[in-house]
Amino acid sequence: MKDFEEFDSIVVGAGHAGCEAALALSRTGNKTLLLTISLDAIAFLACNPSIGGTAKGQLVAEVDALGGEMGIVADKTAIQIRLLNRGKGPAVQSLRAQADKNAYHTQMKKTLENQQNLLVRQGEVVDLQLDESYKIITTRLGMKYKAKSVVFATGVYLESDIIIGQCREHIGPNGFKNSQGLSASLQKLGIQLLRFKTGTPVRLHARSVDYTQMELQLGDEDVMSFSTLTEGKVENKAVCYLTYTTPKTHDIIRQNLDKAPAISGEIVGVGPRYCPSIETKVVRFADKERHQLFLEPESLDTQEMYLQGFSTSMPADLQKEMVHSVIGLEKAEIMRDAYAIEYDCIEPTQLNATLELKNIGGLFFAGQINGTSGYEEAAAQGIVAGINANLYNKGKQQLVLKRSDAYIGVLIDDIVTKGTNEPYRMMTSRAEYRLLLRQDNADMRLTEIGRQVGLVSDERYQKFKAKEAKLAQIEEALKAKVVVDAKLTALLEANNEPIPKENLRFCDLMKRNNINLFKLDEAYHLFDGEDKKMLEIVNIKIKYEGYLKQQEEEVARMLANEQVQIPPDFNYSTALGLREEAKEKLNQIKPLNLGQASRISGVSPADISVLSILIRKTKRCVFQ
Repeated sequence: MKDFEEFDSIVVGAGHAGCEAALALSRTGNKTLLLTISLDAIAFLACNPSIGGTAKGQLVAEVDALGGEMGIVADKTAIQIRLLNRGKGPAVQSLRAQADKNAYHTQMKKTLENQQNLLVRQGEVVDLQLDESYKIITTRLGMKYKAKSVVFATGVYLESDIIIGQCREHIGPNGFKNSQGLSASLQKLGIQLLRFKTGTPVRLHARSVDYTQMELQLGDEDVMSFSTLTEGKVENKAVCYLTYTTPKTHDIIRQNLDKAPAISGEIVGVGPRYCPSIETKVVRFADKERHQLFLEPESLDTQEMYLQGFSTSMPADLQKEMVHSVIGLEKAEIMRDAYAIEYDCIEPTQLNATLELKNIGGLFFAGQINGTSGYEEAAAQGIVAGINANLYNKGKQQLVLKRSDAYIGVLIDDIVTKGTNEPYRMMTSRAEYRLLLRQDNADMRLTEIGRQVGLVSDERYQKFKAKEAKLAQIEEALKAKVVVDAKLTALLEANNEPIPKENLRFCDLMKRNNINLFKLDEAYHLFDGEDKKMLEIVNIKIKYEGYLKQQEEEVARMLANEQVQIPPDFNYSTALGLREEAKEKLNQIKPLNLGQASRISGVSPADISVLSILIRKTKRCVFQ
C-alpha cells in the first residue's frame, strides 16, 4: 500500500471558497479531493443567512457566469429576495436573498457529493510538505495525500478563538472544531500570517418577538434570479422586519465598555470597518440616537431569527439586557449568544493575481484566509483559484480578471496589490468602472471566459447565445424611425419633452430624460410579451450610452498601462530614480505590469513615470 493517496488537486476547506474551487477543478477533469474539518460545516452560513447584497450580488452573478454554483444554490434555497438600491442608478443595484440556512448547506453538500471526479472527505489538515513538483498534505489522523496543486480555503478556522465577554474558547464558528497546527506549517514555508477578527449577532426565538412594533420588510416579486440557469422567478416564502436600538441600548453599552472585548483590548485581531460590532458603532457614532437592526429568519424549519446589525462579544448577561432594550425585543428569548471570532489569515500581497503563491508554484489561496470577509467574496476567489489550479495542472496560462472585466477582478487586484489591514469587503465604490460591471450584464461579460476555461456547460452556453441574439434583436428594432404624429406628440407632451421637428429613431427618443423603453413599448407595442428583464438590459445600455462610452474610454487608457509588462526578474533595488519606499513596495508586490504597479500604496505617479522609462530601456537592451 502507498504511503499516500494521489490526486490531481486537493482543496482544503469546504466553505464557500472551497466548494467553488473543488467544483471548478473536478468539472474540468481533475481528480480532486475536498478535505473539511466537518462534513456538517460544508457551505455553512455561519453568520448572516443571506446571499448577495450591495456589490455582493454582482459577485454572485459573476461566479454564476463563469460556471460556478453559488447562484444556483442561492436561487433554490432562497426564502426571500430583494433588489437593493432600486431607486438609484443601475450601477449600484444588487440582488440580495435571504437563504434557508439548513437547505443551503444540504443542497451544496448534495451537489459536491454527486460531482464526478470529486471525493469529499472529513479530515483536519495539520501539515503541508513540498516534494519537487508535488505537495503532500497530512491530516491529524495521519492520512497523507499528494497532489500537483493545492487550494487552501480554510475560512476563519485557522487557530480560531470564540470570544464572549471574558470567555475565550479555542474553537471554530458555531462551535465547530477549529484548525490547529496548520498555521505553524504555513509559517515554516515562509508564509506571513495576520490575525483578524469578525463576529456574529444573537439568534432569537421567533415566538418571543413583538412584530407589531417593527416595520415589515417584504420581498420583491419582479426581480431577476442570481443564476441564468434558474427557470422562473424565485419565490418569496418569508418576511423580514426592521427595528432600531434605543438610547437605553446605548447607555447599557457605554456603561459596560470595560466588559467589551472589542473595546478593552481583549481582542487583538483587527475587525471589519464596514461591519462593526454594535458596541463599536455606539462608540464610533456617539451622536447617533439609534441604529437600524433587521430581524431575519434563519430557515423555514427553525424558529431562530438573526438580528442583523447586532454583532457583539459582550458577556451573555449583558447581551440579554441589550437585546431587551431594543424596540420589539423587550421579551425576546436568546437561543444563541453573539460572539466574536479571531483567526489567522495570510498577508494577501504574497499572492499573484491568479491567487497562486508567488514563491511556491501550484499553491493557491482563496476566501477569508486571504483577509477578505463575506460568503460572496469567498466564492469569487474560490472559482478563480479552482480555474487557475486546473490551468496550472495542465501547464496552461492562468486566468487574470482585470478590474474592467468584473468585480472579481477588482477584489483580487485590491487584495494582492494593496493588501488589507482589516477584513476586506466588496463595495460598489471600489469599482471605478461599476457602470460597466452591472449585475444584469454579468453573463454578457464573463460567460465566454467561463466557456474557454471549460466550466460553462452546453446548456448554459446555449442560453447565453440565445439571450445575446435576443438582445441584439431588441436593439435593432429600436433603430426604426418614429413618425412625428399625434401619438408621439401626446407621449412627449405627457412626459414634458419637446416635440422634434423631424422623424427620429426610437433609440434616440430613449436618450431623453423622461422617456424610456417601457414608455415607448406601452405606446407603440414594440415588444408585446417580451421578457421585461431583457428590455431592462437594453434600456440601461441605450439610456446610459454616453456614460458607458466614457467608462470604456477610461478602460482603454487603463489597459494601455496594463499591457506594459514588467519582467519578473526586474531589479527594483538598483533602479535609479525610484524612491526608497517605492523600491520596497515594488519588491514586495512584484507587479505583473505598469497598471498594477500604479495601484500600489506608496508608489507615486512620478515613480511610475520613472519605472515606465526603465522598463522600456530594459526591453530595448534585451532585443538588441
